[in-house]
Amino acid sequence: MTEAATRAAEVLKDHRASIDRLDAILVYTLGERFKHTQAVGKLKAEHDLPPSDPSREAAQIERLEDLARRAELDPEFAKKFLNFIIDEVIRHHKQHQE
Repeated sequence: MTEAATRAAEVLKDHRASIDRLDAILVYTLGERFKHTQAVGKLKAEHDLPPSDPSREAAQIERLEDLARRAELDPEFAKKFLNFIIDEVIRHHKQHQE
């Protein structure tokens, strides 16, 4: 292996280590987020509140798109990601109401 290839392999290894660390952060952060949304779902069920709050969801999507732009992340990707999470949260909230 050439010296340049060896350096490239080291840089690649460093990037992959960062990616692995960030993946762990994402998973633990989502876990923490879902703990709170589960509590919200239980509270909504106890007080006969609807599982979905369209105005809050719309505001959250706008907020996330803005954050994505600031983070130089594709806002459409961020919107799809949040919509996926919102759909899962609503599904959990509906389960609490059954």
